[in-house]
Amino acid sequence: MYYIRPIEMNDLETLHQIAIESGPGFTSLPENSALLADKIERSLNALKQDIQKAANESYLFVLIDSETEEVVGTTGIEAAVGLQEPWYHYRVGTVVHASRELNIHNQFKTLYLCNDYTGCTEVCTLYLKPEHRHSQNGSLLSKSRFLFMAEQPQRFSERVIAEMRGFSDDNGRSPFWEGFGRKFFAMDYSEADYLTGSGNKVFIAELMPKYSIYIHLLPEEAQEVIGRVHANTEPARRMLENEGFRFENYVDIFDAGPTITAPLAKIRAIRDSRYAKIRISQQADVTDSDSAYLLSNTRAAGFRCCLANCQTNQGIAELTPETAEMLQVKDSDTIRLVELKGRHP
Repeated sequence: MYYIRPIEMNDLETLHQIAIESGPGFTSLPENSALLADKIERSLNALKQDIQKAANESYLFVLIDSETEEVVGTTGIEAAVGLQEPWYHYRVGTVVHASRELNIHNQFKTLYLCNDYTGCTEVCTLYLKPEHRHSQNGSLLSKSRFLFMAEQPQRFSERVIAEMRGFSDDNGRSPFWEGFGRKFFAMDYSEADYLTGSGNKVFIAELMPKYSIYIHLLPEEAQEVIGRVHANTEPARRMLENEGFRFENYVDIFDAGPTITAPLAKIRAIRDSRYAKIRISQQADVTDSDSAYLLSNTRAAGFRCCLANCQTNQGIAELTPETAEMLQVKDSDTIRLVELKGRHP
């Protein structure tokens, strides 16, 4: 079985390896041990604080294989983006050029540099090692964040965003970057990607064009990938869309990957989650896949979350001793739970 816990400083080496494995486009995990150590420290500090309003806090969690206690994945939340450094997107819009005398009416799609998502909460840093991409581990890694947010809503903003990794080929080449970004930055995509992930975003404001970009003037290859996700990111996008996230015509300024968004209170796993008292029983586990639940304790620094089949009845959830141990709860404790599967109406 697998479970989620907050990251610890002794996970640094594994986190660095994940940063290497994740490849170009994964800006939230730069291949720099010092920067990654800072990220871990930020998460540890945030969990220690009694926070009542979202600010510059960062939360990082890891997925653990309970048989080996090995870290096999990571996932994170940024409480409020753009409060200390500008948070850039391109807004995809439309402009009209018309002439009544010539009877011409043209509509053109444009990209406009903006900071519209400043202050929003971001779910980010989702990566699962390939050999562990089974048994609904991807769902656990992604949706565990929502149970944490449901229990600690005061730590987050009313709107949540997720930046989806944009399309790049097997060699890490981004068609959008090659057709547009490189003309202004004169550097490889991987270098710009690293600078952004390391927090050095000043160069964006200094070098990016401040006016609307007409999409039809870009190379066709660049146009085709605007709003398109990386092949490895397709399952994550579908999962978030099933939770209520929607594309609102905002894309990343480097690879043109889509940013999707949802109101915090309307995310399916948050909206439908509820409390239950636990009863520990050896016979608690069932094989019916329709009874699969995400389960979490109600702590912050000691947060635990796992996926288990269990029976619930009148506010009581029956857990096996193994599941209770992973959640670090005892008989009659309160947990939060929600059905693993469910679609946003």
